[in-house]
Amino acid sequence: MFLTCMETVTKELVSWMRGHESSVFSISVHASGKYAITTSSDTAQLWDLDTFQRKRKLNIRQSVGIQKVFFLPLSNTILSCFKDNSIFAWECDTLFCKYQLPAPPESSSILYKVFAVTRDGRILAAGGKSNHLHLWCLEARQLFRIIQMSTKVRAIRHLEFLPDSFDAGSNQVLGVLSQDGIMRFINIQTCKLLFEIGSLDEGISSSVISPHGRYIASIMENGSLNIYSVQALTQEINKPPLPLVKVIEDLPKNKLSSSDLKMKVTSGRVQQPAKSREKIQTRILKQDLTGDFESKKNELPDGLNKKRLQILLKGYGEYPTKYRMFIWRSLLQLPENHTAFSSLIDKGTHVTFLNLQKKYPIKSRKLLRVLQRTLSALAHWSVIFSDTPYLPLLAFPFVKLFQNNQLICFEVIATLIINWCQHWFEYFPNPPINILSMIENVLAFHDKELLQHFIDHDITSQLYAWPLLETVFSEVLTREEWLKLFDNIFSNHPSFLLMTVVAYNMCSRVPLLNCNLKDDFEFFFHHRNNLDINVVIRQVYHLMETTPTDIHPNSMLHVFVALTKGQYPVFNQYPKFIVDYQTQERERIRNDELDYLRERQTVEDMQAEVDQQRVEDEAWYQKQELLRKAEETRREMLLQEEEKIIQQRQRLAAVKRELKVKEMHLQDAARRRFLKLQQDQQEMELRRLDDEIGRKVYMRDREIAATARDLEMRQLELESQKRLYEKNLTENQAAVAKEMRADADAYRRKVDLEEHMFHKLIEAGETQSQKTQKMIKENLAKAEQACLNTDWQIQSLHKQKCDDLQRNKCYQEVAKLLRENRRKEIEILNAMVEQEAKKWKEAEGKEFCLRSAKKASALSDASRKWFLKQEINAAVEHAENPCHKEEPRFQNEQEDSSCLPRTSHLNDSSEMHPSTQISLNRRAVEWDTTEQNLIQKVRNLRQRLTAQARHRCQTPHLLAA
Repeated sequence: MFLTCMETVTKELVSWMRGHESSVFSISVHASGKYAITTSSDTAQLWDLDTFQRKRKLNIRQSVGIQKVFFLPLSNTILSCFKDNSIFAWECDTLFCKYQLPAPPESSSILYKVFAVTRDGRILAAGGKSNHLHLWCLEARQLFRIIQMSTKVRAIRHLEFLPDSFDAGSNQVLGVLSQDGIMRFINIQTCKLLFEIGSLDEGISSSVISPHGRYIASIMENGSLNIYSVQALTQEINKPPLPLVKVIEDLPKNKLSSSDLKMKVTSGRVQQPAKSREKIQTRILKQDLTGDFESKKNELPDGLNKKRLQILLKGYGEYPTKYRMFIWRSLLQLPENHTAFSSLIDKGTHVTFLNLQKKYPIKSRKLLRVLQRTLSALAHWSVIFSDTPYLPLLAFPFVKLFQNNQLICFEVIATLIINWCQHWFEYFPNPPINILSMIENVLAFHDKELLQHFIDHDITSQLYAWPLLETVFSEVLTREEWLKLFDNIFSNHPSFLLMTVVAYNMCSRVPLLNCNLKDDFEFFFHHRNNLDINVVIRQVYHLMETTPTDIHPNSMLHVFVALTKGQYPVFNQYPKFIVDYQTQERERIRNDELDYLRERQTVEDMQAEVDQQRVEDEAWYQKQELLRKAEETRREMLLQEEEKIIQQRQRLAAVKRELKVKEMHLQDAARRRFLKLQQDQQEMELRRLDDEIGRKVYMRDREIAATARDLEMRQLELESQKRLYEKNLTENQAAVAKEMRADADAYRRKVDLEEHMFHKLIEAGETQSQKTQKMIKENLAKAEQACLNTDWQIQSLHKQKCDDLQRNKCYQEVAKLLRENRRKEIEILNAMVEQEAKKWKEAEGKEFCLRSAKKASALSDASRKWFLKQEINAAVEHAENPCHKEEPRFQNEQEDSSCLPRTSHLNDSSEMHPSTQISLNRRAVEWDTTEQNLIQKVRNLRQRLTAQARHRCQTPHLLAA
């Protein structure tokens, strides 16, 4: 973070001040304008505004934090307030801790957030997030009053004392801005609410009071700016001072408790603090009628007394450094007319002082600007000062002293001119002969020998008195001596300055009597000398008392007159006709000079044009020569470059040929690689189709085998059921017939399922063929498009003709393929019709086979019945004759009893019924025929798909089109 210091008039940047790491929320400037304190949350820094350098830095612990650090008004004391409610006072020059305020009572302890100090620096008001206000007496260093605001106030955002012209800096009215946006003004002594500004609907965000306490400027929460007149708000603020009879109460010596200090703010009757048990001492000041006029004469605006200040000055020889500026402002009774001074400043720099730095070179730019602005304001105030040659010498020491407060600087110089420079301009433009005569008369009375020495060496008062007056002793005294001298000058009659000139000469009489040359005298009165200023001041007081009345300057100079408030007085104590004549003459001379300068400028411009033309001609000829040489050089360079370009073109052509050959090789390789890729993809597709056909055949074989096994299992089940039916033929005849019908239905459903699977096989082959064709078409189209783009870039015209022929050929092939496809579709439809007829014939054959199978089943039942009957008879015979040998007539039947039905019906045709044998043979032939037909159809489908794929590979242009 950094601070910028700007010039208010010229808007120029004066300096940058770096050092803060966080944002700065408070800036306090010393009354002299020499120092400033900037405060952030973690540190406070003291700056020297003359050099804009940092003098000291206040570092604290992060846990404590800084609330505010500021200068006390009209003093060299710095007050620092921290977030833990600790308040310290420091000396500005040495930064020595003067004192620390004690902690407030625990019952009324609040966290301080805002602070305000009276103009005399005696009372400190502190507030925070509470409706209590703490008033500290900084002289006694103790809390002397706690003010309780109304219950509507929960937090205090801003505090500011209202200045008054009659309270001598001990401000009695305090403005309190609370959280509700209302600023209440209370009397801190009577705790009475005087008036308030703002409202709940139109609250105040921030507020400031003018230096004289006449107006209050407030920024409202809605963004508007309101200006309040204090005189219109209340009449009590501007009442005249109280009578001279005054009751003074001494503070009790014992420490008061918070309950004794607390007072509530009332809007009606004034409430006083609770009475202490101790007896209050009262003193009544008696009115002194004889000294009334004298006391009024010596009373100063800021509560000071001129007589007391003179007594203090005679005792110590000078005023305290930290109070000097305040005392000077009180002695000179400066009105601080901000508006009038601003109007003078707004007129800008006077034409007389535009080139001030040439005549009076000053190292400091800031000091030069302030001197120039002050002199311009004086010249705008009175025209005589624009022609006064010694005015910069007279004003410079005051400008250097008050460079940070230009208003005070201007008013001090103006007051000095009106009072201590009386009659200086009556003989303008010559030195004030009347003033110098007064000095010479006083010197002749007190030191005739020195005056005679001056006369003998032709040294007039213009040499031994006027240099001291026009520079106000700034050339012959140091800063401390000069300040000490003007402490006495401002505290006495205006004639004190003239007596100082006489005293300076008298105190320097020894070196002056030894001077014999005029240059030595001039050097003496323009340079510092080994002289004690205290002796000079004592000599001045002696001269003031011992000089006779007839020659004393008191009788010829008026008493001190302060500047008027509001507007500055008119200064016309000079011969106006001389000033007007000089002004007219100066204006005439300036106009003549301007005319002369204008003519000389015209002549110089013409001469400059002639010289410029001559120089331009010479330059043109030289340039033409250089251009001719450059043209020849560039022609040679062009020839060389042409030869180089021809060689480069030859090399470039060779490189192009090589690149063309490489490009052709690359194209051939790419074409071969693409054709090989296409061939590999076709072979891979054929292999995939072969695998698919094989898988379909394998699945068909597995399905046929599974069907055969199912038939065998079903036959076995039928045989077992027949055996069961043989046991219970009479009881289960109806159930057997029903089961036979269910078997017939199941068989038909199985046949339908096989037919459906066969059709799905055909459709799946066709779908797969279509997908393959589509993918091949897309790949071929992409490759062919790339080739077409490349060929089009090389031979566009030739390719167009070839493309036309190829497209005609492709169109014919497409038409041929379409006709072929239509023919094949017709063949497929015919085949499907034939297949449908075959299926109907097959269904009739199967129905015939079913009837034959039923007849065979009936014959088989009769055969088994006969066989069982024969076996039963054999068993009976064996039971009757166990030793009889059995004849092997049933050997064929006993060989494999577990598969008796199958062997008897399938293997032994001699014992099978003829119709049954014919039916079984027919079924076997039908199965073989169906299998062969299916295999033949799959082969035909495979050949057709292969032929189509081969044919499409041979027609890439057609696919691309």
